[in-house]
Amino acid sequence: MKLIFLGPPGAGKGTQATGVSSNLRVPHISTGDMFRNAIKNQTPTGLEAKRYMDAGQLVPDSVVVAMVKERLAMDDCQNGYILDGFPRTVPQAEALDTIAKIDVVVDLDVADEELIARLSGRRVCLACGATYHVSRLNGETKCASCGEELIQRKDDSAETVLNRLNVYHEQTAPLVDYYQKKGNLKVIDGAQDMDTIFESILAVVKG
Repeated sequence: MKLIFLGPPGAGKGTQATGVSSNLRVPHISTGDMFRNAIKNQTPTGLEAKRYMDAGQLVPDSVVVAMVKERLAMDDCQNGYILDGFPRTVPQAEALDTIAKIDVVVDLDVADEELIARLSGRRVCLACGATYHVSRLNGETKCASCGEELIQRKDDSAETVLNRLNVYHEQTAPLVDYYQKKGNLKVIDGAQDMDTIFESILAVVKG
């Protein structure tokens, strides 16, 4: 089963992809992990990507696509995989079409207002990594696990979240139309509770 998970920042793609990956016994391939592993293992595409990153430049699509092709050729991908964070644009999706035939594209649909509330309300403990939401903290400012101060990360501020959503709508949202036309898009209500979303995803990918 070859899957793509789409959805805006804060929609829960990573969390759901991890669970579905375990259930289907296929690898969950996030773009970030793929980049880190390719650079760590000093693969040809990893070294090329590092050259751009070290220069503070965006890694071109040709290199990203080559890296994806390299990853999907590995033994653990022979029975399928979940792509999370790729493709990000229609040109990347078109390039992916030349590499693989995707079975189902799962789109976690969540309203911007909900995402802003989710992300801007997030608080983290830098000491132990625990994550909380202000709606459940009841005014508490200390980590329940280790007692350290909880902070809001810069990229979780309402203004930054809005900017991230705008970039998503401009660059990545057109993929929804792209896969809708191909007939393999399944839209899931990402505002439901996590267990319901998980069951909904399994139903569409196994159905």
